[in-house]
Amino acid sequence: MLMIYTNPASQETIAGSADEVMAEVDALMKELSESGELAGGQALEGPAAARTVKVRDGLPAVTDGPFLEAKEYLAGYLIVDCATPERAVEIAARWPDARLCAMEVRPIVDEVEG
Repeated sequence: MLMIYTNPASQETIAGSADEVMAEVDALMKELSESGELAGGQALEGPAAARTVKVRDGLPAVTDGPFLEAKEYLAGYLIVDCATPERAVEIAARWPDARLCAMEVRPIVDEVEG
């Protein structure tokens, strides 16, 4: 899984227009679709739409916003089916948010059928 992190401040410093960034994303998505490596993904609403749920002493406590106070937040994810972890890192490095904030690459644990 490639987790896409963003920071609103970094979006303001983009060298080039938002249209150019989206063109990069579109080209990479097309390439991954054609190669069969794209298995899924989705953009996420911003932190203002988040709700954090904690259960303490058996009672849920729900607060608005993300759990952590941070400038960076999880903006979306891609699930890629790659031959190697290095290929996943290569794809993440080409995603515009890797330049603007960060990408995290993490294997998905296969569930064992029982």
